[in-house]
Amino acid sequence: MRQITIADEIWIATALLQREHPNRSEFTVEEIKEHVRRQALAGGLRAGLDPHIRQHCVANRPPNPARLRILYATGTRTRRLFRPGDPFDPRRARGRAIPAEEDVPAQYRYLLTWYHDEYTATSDGRQQPDPILALRGVGKEIWGGEHPDSYVQRLREGWE
Repeated sequence: MRQITIADEIWIATALLQREHPNRSEFTVEEIKEHVRRQALAGGLRAGLDPHIRQHCVANRPPNPARLRILYATGTRTRRLFRPGDPFDPRRARGRAIPAEEDVPAQYRYLLTWYHDEYTATSDGRQQPDPILALRGVGKEIWGGEHPDSYVQRLREGWE
C-alpha cells in the first residue's frame, strides 16, 4: 500500500467520527482535524490538511484545484461525509467520494462496507434516492390521468 493521501485520511477520520457519534449529523473542521491527528495514519499532521477539510474535499464548494467529493459542508465550519444524492458543484462530478479499497489500511476497510450498507442507505437498506430523480411524477395528478399532451392541447383550445 502506498502512502495514504490526505483526502483518504480525512474520509477515514470523518467516518470514524460518524460511527462513534451516530446521532450527530455534522462535525466541526477542528473535530475532523483532531481525529486525523489521533489516528496518525501518516505519522502526524501534514501540511495541507486544513485546506483539504475546508475546501479541496468539499463537494458543495467550487473545486480549487481538487475535484473530490469526500465531505459535504453543512455550514461554514461544519462537515459530514458526502452521500450520493447530495448536491455538489458540477465541476466535481467526476471526483471520487470514497477511497479505493486498496488505499485504505486493512484495519479500516470495514468503514467502506459501513458507508455503503448503513451510512448511505435508507432504513430498508436501499441507497438513498437522487433528490432530482425523486421528483419524477410529481404533479401528474394535475391532468387527472389524461395524457399530458392531450391535457395541454385541451387547455390551448380557443387560443388565437
